[in-house]
Amino acid sequence: MSTRGEHLVRADRGFATGGGLLARLTAPAFTKVLDEIDRRLAVGGIEAVLPDGEQRRLGFHRGGPKAVVRLSSWLALVRLATSGSVGWYKAWALGEWSSPDPVKVFELFSANAVPLGNVGRAKGAFRWVNAIAHRLRDNRPETARKNIAAHYDLGNDFYSAWLDDTMTYSSAMFASPSDTLEEAQLNKVRTLLDRLDVRPGQRLLEIGCGWGTLAIEAARRGASVVGLTLSSEQKLWAERKSADAGLADRIEIRLQDYRDTAEQFDAVASVEMVEAVGQRWWRAYLDSIARNLKSGGRAALQFISIDTQIFDRYAQNADFIQTYIFPGGLLLDETRFDQLARERGLSWRDRTSFGDDYAETLKRWRGRYDEAVARGALTGFEEPFHNLWRYYLMYCEGGFRGGAIDVAQVTMIKD
Repeated sequence: MSTRGEHLVRADRGFATGGGLLARLTAPAFTKVLDEIDRRLAVGGIEAVLPDGEQRRLGFHRGGPKAVVRLSSWLALVRLATSGSVGWYKAWALGEWSSPDPVKVFELFSANAVPLGNVGRAKGAFRWVNAIAHRLRDNRPETARKNIAAHYDLGNDFYSAWLDDTMTYSSAMFASPSDTLEEAQLNKVRTLLDRLDVRPGQRLLEIGCGWGTLAIEAARRGASVVGLTLSSEQKLWAERKSADAGLADRIEIRLQDYRDTAEQFDAVASVEMVEAVGQRWWRAYLDSIARNLKSGGRAALQFISIDTQIFDRYAQNADFIQTYIFPGGLLLDETRFDQLARERGLSWRDRTSFGDDYAETLKRWRGRYDEAVARGALTGFEEPFHNLWRYYLMYCEGGFRGGAIDVAQVTMIKD
């Protein structure tokens, strides 16, 4: 009998994770990977304890993040060298490496993403196997709903156990360190709505409406809102939440693909939805915004991007997030995405980034998640899933702290 979330824990079926008999036989020879890491770490370093007890210092050529890693098996290096972040997670899950603070490990790799090059990315046949497995999850219309359900339909009880009361599952924006998570989330939502200058009587389209917080805030400003989602769980929650707020007459939540919407709206909002689209569908996503937005109308996006210097390598290698957490997902290359927007008459204005706020958001989510597990609020999920989810939150936090990934809001105006 399967347990809740087991489909994510076992999502690497069809992916190469760097194991096998040959890998076990050749593992000790992969110590050269340590030499390569030592040479390429431009900032920070690793205090490593090897399986034979030897201690090594890798990097430390300049100041930066300091990580501590204990290798209990040489196979961890094989997985890292051949299957990249997919194999590195598998090694952690199997106890082949550990750290007192994995966030520092991910921060270090993020801070050195450019000089590390393909160290830590899948190679050869492993890369092709993972690329094919990832391509099979492409967000074409018939697959997109399945991909969304894999993550967002884990259950409203699951997300409500560790998100704040706004049920907002995207980066908060902290006005001060003393802000509660709920205050910071509402600050993010209101900042984005301010970009749209939402006024009474206007129509707002929200592409990827989540559990309805932004739609409710916009309706409170007098707007009429259409929210799109592919998650049946989100739709149920958002409709109930809208009714409880007395705003059901101003908010319509549709279980509908953004590619199937063709109306006219005064404004369009989309918060961390485009990462679920995939590069193949960037044009269709921007076409939807341009098609549905009135001339002179505003669109406001919040998105996660990756350093353009490493985008091509990243896009060619299915990583841990794409394998286990967000099937079909891909972070933005902002330069290319901006150009595609401009080609559709959508200007790109007033970009504001706040990557450190996302790191803080993820840290708080992890604390709340651990509290939910401790009080028994996450029923039906086994420890392998909890470990996967903790790793995911730590992996992303380290990515933002290291700077290879960023989150930003931007305003687009239809010419």
